[in-house]
Amino acid sequence: MDITSLLISLGSGALGGNAAGKLMNKLSLGTVGNSIAGILGGGLGGQVLGMLGMEPSEGMNLAGILGSVASGGVGGGILMAVFGFIKNMMNSNKG
Repeated sequence: MDITSLLISLGSGALGGNAAGKLMNKLSLGTVGNSIAGILGGGLGGQVLGMLGMEPSEGMNLAGILGSVASGGVGGGILMAVFGFIKNMMNSNKG
């Protein structure tokens, strides 16, 4: 994964985390929390796809950009939801 693909994945991860937070209000971590979880998920999503051999083509072509956006957005949304679920479970066990 080149630096351009990584940056696109991180940015789209932040957007994916915030979009997931808007769609799943009960799991939302707030704008900053959703962004941080999304950035982490975006980076991890791109790396996992690369390890599985499904890395989008690198470079500044349309397929590479769309692949980075898709993997980052999905990874960011998934990780935000996981973090939100864990946060809710921890809060429900306190009281």
